[in-house]
Amino acid sequence: MAKEKVVLAYSGGLDTTAIIPWLKETYGYDVICACIDVGQESELEGLDERAKYSGAEKLYIIDVVDELCDEYIMPTVQADAVYENKYLLGTSFARPIIAKKLVEVARKEGAVAICHGATGKGNDQLRFELSIKALAPDIKVIATWRQPEWTMQSREDEIAFCKAHGIDLPFDAKHSYSRDRNIWHISHEGLELENPANEPNYDDLLVLSVTPEKAPDEPEYIDLDFEKGYPVALNGKKMKTSDIIRELNKLGGKHGIGIIDIVENRVVGMKSRGVYETPGGTILTEAHKQLEELTLDRDTMEYKKLVGTKFAALVYEGKWFCTLRESLSAFVAKTEERVTGHVKMKLYKGNIIKAGTTSDYTLYSESLASFTTGDLYDHKDASGFINLFGLSMKVRAMMDQKREEKDNANNK
Repeated sequence: MAKEKVVLAYSGGLDTTAIIPWLKETYGYDVICACIDVGQESELEGLDERAKYSGAEKLYIIDVVDELCDEYIMPTVQADAVYENKYLLGTSFARPIIAKKLVEVARKEGAVAICHGATGKGNDQLRFELSIKALAPDIKVIATWRQPEWTMQSREDEIAFCKAHGIDLPFDAKHSYSRDRNIWHISHEGLELENPANEPNYDDLLVLSVTPEKAPDEPEYIDLDFEKGYPVALNGKKMKTSDIIRELNKLGGKHGIGIIDIVENRVVGMKSRGVYETPGGTILTEAHKQLEELTLDRDTMEYKKLVGTKFAALVYEGKWFCTLRESLSAFVAKTEERVTGHVKMKLYKGNIIKAGTTSDYTLYSESLASFTTGDLYDHKDASGFINLFGLSMKVRAMMDQKREEKDNANNK
């Protein structure tokens, strides 16, 4: 009789390596590993051999980098969505596409369950499970760290478990930063970062970047071209979105751009402290905002601030596949129809400095903005506007004045 199958979200790290024999032993499943390539680069090396050595029946490695960039990252950038004014959502928008591909593998393999190794304290458990519920409500989800049968509580326990099952892998019990990497960013948690009173040890921590102090003493100019809110060229060279992000990561990392240290509010209620490196994403986000400044009217820009805040919360909370997020994206897509143009910036020691923005759809009129009177605007027109615009304030002050005079008369 054939065994039932489970699809494991596999990274090749110690946790997911230990989970393979645990799933086989605890539930009697055949384990199908699926590693979704969102831009981890060297972290993918040797995974096929490691998965099979650990007892997996099969390993899928699925490259989704372009889909991630075009259908998840850029819609988030276009929405001006930033969580708690700092976090550019690098881990958050990668989880739903990973979940989507896990579901596709589960359907292909006829699996009855999907397993992930996210902890019970973090946000990723919501992002994985809400996405799976939205896409495949019939498939069972196994969250190892929340299962009563999972008794391992440390790296030492996991290493001992692997060795007991004949799996001798190059992991040791020495703790290091907890990291998550994709094409957009890399996050760091743990060690000295667990105490907000500690300054990060940037010499050991940084992977994509240097600190501004170690950045070049000379600035560097870059040019970005956008069409309908999507980047299409860097320094005059046409590129797809993923390649632009990769190049911007190199440029931004070189100049110490996009390093943030944040204490954020997790969905589960606790605060956590982390350091994020998002060099290319920070540049791309700032360039997009600069172009919107030129091409969007005041009402749309103000409303987009509300949309961006809600959009960021939905993505952070794992609700990518909800109706509201999809509806907000439809609104955002409409706002992007004229976000086309050229942005020039200067990179210097952690700073992104405006160096000129142009667009065929600009709403900036030099003749209107100048101090000289033009055909479309007469300085005298402002008098009536100010009278009407401030009428409610004036009426309130007049009524307050009358009440004060009446009170003074009654007190004499």
